[in-house]
Amino acid sequence: MLQIVDVLRDRGSRYAVSGGAVQGRAGIEAFLAELKRAKKFAKATHNTWACVLPEGGLKGDDGEAGAGAVILKMLERAELQGHIVVVTRWYGGVHLGGDRFAHVVTSVRAYLDALAKA
Repeated sequence: MLQIVDVLRDRGSRYAVSGGAVQGRAGIEAFLAELKRAKKFAKATHNTWACVLPEGGLKGDDGEAGAGAVILKMLERAELQGHIVVVTRWYGGVHLGGDRFAHVVTSVRAYLDALAKA
């Protein structure tokens, strides 16, 4: 699992990004369960994710409407298959509006850059 715990902070909200190789829907569920074994990720406000499998793209917004689609689009553009990327947000008490999508993009980009260097 590749993880960047403190990607950015904005108005009290904090973002992290995690990811790794998975096989099928069962692999996605296992990855999410493993991530949430860490108490701070289990208590996060949102764990949004996406993955491109041979049968197509899957995503989960976890209450952050539209965020999974943003992650999925970036993974498709990067042609990254069989790999889940999870953007975690701890809500800081201030609504971020459309900036939250920019933060998801920043988080996924940081992950893709780290993956390329690994």
